[in-house]
Amino acid sequence: MSFIQNHIEKLNKNNRKALSIFLTAGFPNKAEFVDLACDVIDAGADMLEIGVPFGDSLADGPVIQSSFTESLNQNITLQNSLDFIKEIKSKKNIPVLLMSSSNPVYRFGLEKFAKAASDSGVDGLIIPDVPIEEYNDFFTDDLNRFDKILLTTPTSPEERINKIDELSTGFVYCVSVVGITGSRDKFSEDVIENIKRTYSLIKKNKMLIGFGISSGESIKRFSQFSDGVIVGSAVIKSLFNYNGEYNKTLELVGELSSACEN
Repeated sequence: MSFIQNHIEKLNKNNRKALSIFLTAGFPNKAEFVDLACDVIDAGADMLEIGVPFGDSLADGPVIQSSFTESLNQNITLQNSLDFIKEIKSKKNIPVLLMSSSNPVYRFGLEKFAKAASDSGVDGLIIPDVPIEEYNDFFTDDLNRFDKILLTTPTSPEERINKIDELSTGFVYCVSVVGITGSRDKFSEDVIENIKRTYSLIKKNKMLIGFGISSGESIKRFSQFSDGVIVGSAVIKSLFNYNGEYNKTLELVGELSSACEN
């Protein structure tokens, strides 16, 4: 069992759903990013996803796209992102995942990337724009040392969900809604029914739900149909109000974390 899967398993056995928080590498302040990440963990995050800023990312809404722009304006690169993870991992013993479009990884070089990511302590990879049809071409033997988290969507048929479950390690990322990332106040019954369906089909892995989750209330609604949740846009949005401090962000993470307790 991988470190990520084992971590989620332990949380679930202790009547807790896993809370994974997405942060854009270097946002909002490059010099303080590692401190922010560690404070987010202390506030209640069980895992972190560090997003590599990219100008043409897949399915990211305006909030995360804007954070990517801010980080790119600070010249944040894939190597910077790995350096951040290395420093975070030296301070905190929780799973840290790298989320990136495939292009920066290809440009870095798959073999070189595998070594650099391993040296940095990356536990898992989320590369949303690599479909299962291209899985073997992208995830070469060099990348077998990492968990590979694949994504289901509301339009994924049963056969495809089964294949995603088979190929994934660590957990399966269930995209809750059709469209782009972003906070949502309400979810239709169709969304709930599709999440139930997907959860019933995932047999090998744990399943975490992402896209739209922004409050303790939404976490509570999904808790019986998942093993954890991923929150990104709501946290990033709160950081846009950053004026030298991020107490509101930590309060939000604390609220989300409390909702993960059964």
